[in-house]
Order: sequence, then C-alpha cells, then structure tokens
Amino acid sequence: MSKTITRLFDDYTDASAAVRDLEALGIDHDDISIVANNTHGQHAVGDHEGVNDHGDVSRGTSTGALLGGAGGLLAGLGLLAIPGLGPIVAAGWLAATAAGAGIGAAGGAATGSLVGALKNSGHSEEEANVYSEGVRRGGTLVSAKVDEADVARAEAVLDRNRSVDIASRGAAYRQSGWTSFDADAPAYTSDEIDRDRAGYAATTGTTRY
Repeated sequence: MSKTITRLFDDYTDASAAVRDLEALGIDHDDISIVANNTHGQHAVGDHEGVNDHGDVSRGTSTGALLGGAGGLLAGLGLLAIPGLGPIVAAGWLAATAAGAGIGAAGGAATGSLVGALKNSGHSEEEANVYSEGVRRGGTLVSAKVDEADVARAEAVLDRNRSVDIASRGAAYRQSGWTSFDADAPAYTSDEIDRDRAGYAATTGTTRY
C-alpha cells in the first residue's frame, strides 16, 4: 500500500534537490511530481525537454514527457498554465492530473485543478487549499507516491531540504484574511511574491502534513 506525501518549498533549488534525493532513494520518477511557480521567469522556453518553441506542453510533446520522461523527473519539466496559479513549470502525475493529463484547451494552455488533484491523491481540503495557495504565491510543490515502508525515509528527505511548515504557513495566510484557494483570483506578480515571501521567510522547516 502506498501513501502520497507532499511538501511546499519556497525555493525551487531546494525542491529540485528533494526530487533528486527521492530518486536516489529508489523512488521511481513516475511516482514523483513537481509543480513550480514560474512568475519570475527563471525557467525559459527551451530550458527543458518536452517544451516546443511555443512553450506549449500540450502540443509537440507526449504525455510521457509531462510524466517525467527518461533521465529522471526533472528532465521532463514543461511549461503550462493552471487556473489561479499563473505560469508554472511542472512534471509528474500530480501535474498531469491537475492539467487534464496534458490535454490543452484553446490556444494549447493546459487547464485543471491543483486542489482537486491533491484531494484525489489523499490530501484533506485544508491541505489541498494551502498547498495550492503556496504555489500561487511563488512556491514549489513536490509530491510522491511512496510505499508505506519508505514513508519515513521519504519524509526525512523532503524535510531536510528546507520544506515549509505548512500549518504555520496556512495560519499566516488566514491572518491576512485568506480563507481558501481561489482559481479565479489573479496569480501573484513577482513583486507580490517577493513581498509575501519576506513576511514569512523564517517559517521554513519541517511540515506537519
């Protein structure tokens, strides 16, 4: 029996290191997913395999590329859009579920629900909303389907790579009047992400979910 474990990271570098550490544990990259905010534009079109000249993961690439591809999960990162999150880079089963398995809508933009994908994977309503809001505000999610026997080791890998204390982060969101993730709300701008991040930079550490 497997369990889905998910962590939010403020720094994409920490998240990508966690992905590599999970793969080093022997967790197949098909069982790992990463969803990273790209509002700052740090991931340009052409930086990753599986992205065509139009930055479109729903055309010019197979579902297999979105799901990770050869060479590890990070080799399959593609650019796409999910409502409420703005531009993101993503790969893996969670991204495929949230984006309708990479099948794009008009104009090639993949659409779907990250909250729904997280809930379908076993997370609570609260967890799904806070994680999705974290991506909207500039963060990166790493999620993995792990055998029960490997859960403790996988959680240690995610936590030692400076994952966010999601309970504290959710409380901080609510203090500012936030109640739940709203896919119709505008995605954060670069300036808004920087201001928001500065306010809770000290909350990184181990998570409680």
